[in-house]
Amino acid sequence: MTTSLTGRVALVAGATRGAGRQIAVQLGAAGATVYATGRSSRAGRSELDRPETIEETAELVTAAGGTGIAVRTDHLVPDEVRALVERIDAEQGRLDVLVNDVWGADPLITWEKPVWEQPLDAGFRTLRLAVDTHVITSHFALPLLIRRPGGLVVEIGDGTKAYNDDNYRLSVFYDLAKTSVNRLAFSWAHELKPYDGTAVALSPGWLRSEAMLEHFGVTEANWRDGAAKDPHFLISETPAFVGRAVAALAADPDRARWSGQSVSAGALAKVYGFTDVDGSQPDAFRYISEVVDAGRPADVTGYR
Repeated sequence: MTTSLTGRVALVAGATRGAGRQIAVQLGAAGATVYATGRSSRAGRSELDRPETIEETAELVTAAGGTGIAVRTDHLVPDEVRALVERIDAEQGRLDVLVNDVWGADPLITWEKPVWEQPLDAGFRTLRLAVDTHVITSHFALPLLIRRPGGLVVEIGDGTKAYNDDNYRLSVFYDLAKTSVNRLAFSWAHELKPYDGTAVALSPGWLRSEAMLEHFGVTEANWRDGAAKDPHFLISETPAFVGRAVAALAADPDRARWSGQSVSAGALAKVYGFTDVDGSQPDAFRYISEVVDAGRPADVTGYR
């Protein structure tokens, strides 16, 4: 535990589970006050109908050493996001870190089908959840963030720009969503530059989220058993890894060097020296490019 972010205030939009939850926790572990938002609450679940809640996330943030504050928010509803930012302003008077992690569209994706075989309603809902939520949140949160120089915005997606530019992401709507998130960080960097602000697009690797563990029929304790289903699963990483990447960016006084860029958690680990919870530094996108996409047998030697 460090205190490098003591006194800082962060908003993690989409902090109910997965990457968002651990980003919030790792910011808290560094001493930050973290507003954890999402639609899944003890008061009711989102349409994903999963058990994780924002209240649990806030409690984990506090247990890690920070201050966790859960605020149930639908980031597609401008009035709710406006009220959220007004509350942060009233309670803290500042915002230092904004993490746009809202997603929740996995059940909507039709994989490996051309656009004419895609359901349009689900596809457009995907884009609303993946892109509109990030724009709406930034619209209301950035005026508070730029009050102080040095603010940080992190756009969480799937795939770096370099990877996504060269690889079709198996569904036109998923591909468009994840490409757009990277471009948003580029846009925010341009808009924040006059205010000494930084915006970065950050991608985890193969994320062992709650849903992914369930898909492989394993727990975090025996996750390696998932290699029986897919041997490449051994390159996967916990959500804490990308959480530590965000905390490292937030604590870096020279973080502006990353502004406008698209990077992976594995690449940042080599610069900042943080590790996953098992002490490794999985470099998932290098592995995917050099091993998976190249059709080579699974072997994580030299990649984590």
